[in-house]
Amino acid sequence: MSVVMAPAVKEPPDTGDKHRLTVVGGLAALSLDAMASVAYGPEAIVLVLALAGGAGLGFTIPVTLTIAALLAVLTFSYRQVIAAFPDGGGAYGVARTYLGRRASLVAGASLVVDYVLNVAVSVAAGVAALTSAFPGLLPYTVWVCLAVLALVTAINLKGIAHSARAFVAPTAIYVGAILLVIIAGLLRSEPAVITEAHPLMMQTVGVLLLLKAFANGCASLTGVEAIANAVPSFRRPRVRRAQRAEVALGGLLAVMLIGIAALIEKFAIAPVEGVTVLAQVTQAALGDGWLFYLVQFSTVVLLALAANTSFGGLPVLAELLAKDNNLPHFFALRADRHVHRYGIAFLAVTSAGLLVVSGGDMNLLVPLFAIGVFVGFTLSQAGMVKHWVLDRPSGWRWRAALNGFGALLTFVAAIVVTVSKFTEGGWLIVVTLPLMVAGMEWVNRSYTRIGQRLELGRTPVPPRPRRSLVVVPVHAVSRLSCEALAAALSLGDRVVAVHVTHPEDPPFFVDDWERWHPDVELVQLFDAHRRLDQPLIDYLGRVPEAHVFVLIAEVEPAHAWERLLQNQRGAVLARALRRRTDTVVCRMRFRV
Repeated sequence: MSVVMAPAVKEPPDTGDKHRLTVVGGLAALSLDAMASVAYGPEAIVLVLALAGGAGLGFTIPVTLTIAALLAVLTFSYRQVIAAFPDGGGAYGVARTYLGRRASLVAGASLVVDYVLNVAVSVAAGVAALTSAFPGLLPYTVWVCLAVLALVTAINLKGIAHSARAFVAPTAIYVGAILLVIIAGLLRSEPAVITEAHPLMMQTVGVLLLLKAFANGCASLTGVEAIANAVPSFRRPRVRRAQRAEVALGGLLAVMLIGIAALIEKFAIAPVEGVTVLAQVTQAALGDGWLFYLVQFSTVVLLALAANTSFGGLPVLAELLAKDNNLPHFFALRADRHVHRYGIAFLAVTSAGLLVVSGGDMNLLVPLFAIGVFVGFTLSQAGMVKHWVLDRPSGWRWRAALNGFGALLTFVAAIVVTVSKFTEGGWLIVVTLPLMVAGMEWVNRSYTRIGQRLELGRTPVPPRPRRSLVVVPVHAVSRLSCEALAAALSLGDRVVAVHVTHPEDPPFFVDDWERWHPDVELVQLFDAHRRLDQPLIDYLGRVPEAHVFVLIAEVEPAHAWERLLQNQRGAVLARALRRRTDTVVCRMRFRV
């Protein structure tokens, strides 16, 4: 037996760490989701607390401090994940390794929901910042949202590389602008611009109201896990750089959230229709001059980039799920420029649907955001507890305690968020997650059944030739028929041309065939209903050969528009044969 070896493909030289991330580059490329949450997290808190008037808004800082404390626990917990999973330790990978396949499917489903909502929320929040600066765009919110989404989708379908260097400038401008707002606002004794808020129906400040505000504000914690998912992208020493980036992200995010909350209380900011809370805080701190527009535009750009990170994350997650036979395998396919077209298309369509249904209102989408996020947080932290207990390295007890405390806090937060937001759309996530897990289970069972039928993992017996029959449907004597029969004579031991006709049709075809005399057996099949597929299927059921080919000859037109001129007989026949017979169907293209 001879084996033909294909020539080796020359790989590009190893560029080492040149194109990997530094701490600053990692912050710019991987923290966009978390940084962008400053644009909508504080507003989500204010929307709830404002229902109790000034007394409610007085709890903005305590609620924000509680969220910042949870952020600190998550930050140090994910430092542990980075150390334990230097090859990338997302919730799906941790759950699959330590909690079993079912838990990993829950984590995968929650991440998919998180990615979709991140796109919808980021686009809606970016457009809200834009309409706050230009109120004339407010009636066209949905259309502007869809236009931004279409632009981001088109960029990703073109395969434009995600360059950390390209993200550094807009991230730095955005962070600098927010810090400028905070510093200027803290130094002011009174607001530069006062925006009048409409009076709201007053409620008393109670535990339920505070829990709902906390649940809303937990959307600010999205994206904290992104750095832990991408440790291999950092320069050496990768673990140390990734951990530094994680701590820097937690610190920056906490400073911005607490600073914005302090200004909300100081300037008594309340919800105003058509103007975001961040825009009001910016006007109060900096006025409505060019600095105000700088903050708004930097927010729009960063939110667009934050939406873009999901287009890099979800297709990769879908590829992992597909390789584990939990999603259809076409999600693992890559087109030119390493683009996952099916994952990108799925993300674009689902997020567009959410934007249309919500009317582009970020405040309807933000409450849904946190549920899936905390499910992933809880599973990741619980998996890390099992990791430390099983491996027991030096200091494993306090490490397990930290991750266990994080798992407990995120589990409680997930329950609070789900219960408080259940009637406001949270039920949709509660229903969607089990349905997605059930769907992935069904896909996995289907692939398992197919694998058993294909005997995957077993070495088959050596192939042996079998006597074969090639059937060629012919409609007329032509160059196409000649090429099809010539190909068939090269393929099989016996070749039969089959012509299906009506019993009352004149014998023009037979006359042409006898005049041509191709030395190939001709079988005529008659059908009173002028069907093409059923007579051929009945004939194939009667042939003695076990190995039967059906060669369907078709014209390949020179121009795409000429396909409209074709009768599609070949496609109809091929579809019927594949569905109802075990024959090997070959479609031969004859280029015109």
